[in-house]
Amino acid sequence: MIKLDDWQRKVLDTKGDICLRSGRQVGKSTVVSLLAGDYAISHRNVIVMIIASVERQAYLLFEKVLAYLNAKYKNYIKLGRDRPTRSQVKLKNGSIIYCLPTGLTGHGIRGYTIDMLIADEAAFIPDTVYASITPALATRSKITGEKRRIILLSTPFGKQSYFYRCFNDPNFTKFHVSSLDCERIDKNFLERERERMSRLQFQQEYEGQFIDELLQFFPTQLITDNMTLSRNVMKTHSYIYFLGVDVAGKGADDTVYVVVERTTDGIINVKDIIIRENARSTDIIRQIKALTELYDLRRIYIDDGGLGAPIFDVLLEDDITRGVVEGINNSAKPLDRDDTPKRRRILKEDLYHNTLSLLERKKLNLIKSPELLRSMTSMQYEYTAEGRIKIFGNYSHITEALIRACWCIKDKSLNIWITSI
Repeated sequence: MIKLDDWQRKVLDTKGDICLRSGRQVGKSTVVSLLAGDYAISHRNVIVMIIASVERQAYLLFEKVLAYLNAKYKNYIKLGRDRPTRSQVKLKNGSIIYCLPTGLTGHGIRGYTIDMLIADEAAFIPDTVYASITPALATRSKITGEKRRIILLSTPFGKQSYFYRCFNDPNFTKFHVSSLDCERIDKNFLERERERMSRLQFQQEYEGQFIDELLQFFPTQLITDNMTLSRNVMKTHSYIYFLGVDVAGKGADDTVYVVVERTTDGIINVKDIIIRENARSTDIIRQIKALTELYDLRRIYIDDGGLGAPIFDVLLEDDITRGVVEGINNSAKPLDRDDTPKRRRILKEDLYHNTLSLLERKKLNLIKSPELLRSMTSMQYEYTAEGRIKIFGNYSHITEALIRACWCIKDKSLNIWITSI
């Protein structure tokens, strides 16, 4: 039996469209999974569609829906040839629950007849996706005779999104839930997060506030304008290749590898993005060595601090990688002048501004990747009381690998002695 908060019970009792904004870990996906499951069970022959900008986000919510159905309505789930898959579950009453990532445009979800649309982390789904799918919700359902429903749930992200506009739309029932009001979240943890984050960042991520003063570092239009490439792992012998690696930190589960090529006229093309869940150190080292041999890498840029430090040390001694690996540590510590030439500490803002400059000058071509778009658009910045820029994001791992790979455009012979903030 799931114990629900008062606001969660109100969500389940609400009819029509819902817009739910909250801080992290308050239980929004839990209550929406119940809402989706109960709706599909109580209505015959309806279609429930769960979407998110990236595959994993959509699957996380879908798995909760499936777990709820297994726990409460197991006998309603079709089996055999119609047994649940990773992207759909069919019920004996004719209802189906689908789970699909939206991609960059929503093209893959066109054509479906949808009675209930659920958008997880809705603030991060491109407006082009909503333009593609919301017309399908304009009429009443032929099955139920009711208005088709849209359920949006998300942590806030600025004031320029479809999610923000819906939260201010009188046709939606709105819920705002702060992490500070959730009894399941440890208050000591929240206080540590308050100390670690800026005031505005904490207000957005945990208080669930729409913050105008936080700005998106990479403009969405600039990103999409430079998304001109498809994934292509074929090596061009006249070009040189570089690798940026972001090792999963504590509490994260993705290690990301971004391979780029630098052309003879100084253009950087992203060749491949590899995302690995729960990778062990030995797996990471093996992957880096394989990519080094495949592309004859000129340089490997990896964070040599934290969990990346032991991996960097192994690569520094390995016959395949020791001549090309370089540690780029952008942590907030002063540079130790006794570091080896293979270890450089560069300000995080320099790495980001270098990538931004490449995009603005049409010197960086990106792969058409929803995961990359979600990561780059999630990066925000603000200015500290000291006038320094602070850059952060809640889906930053792909961008962190990208900005390291893009550092290849800089003259590597420079002796960079920088003291960080």
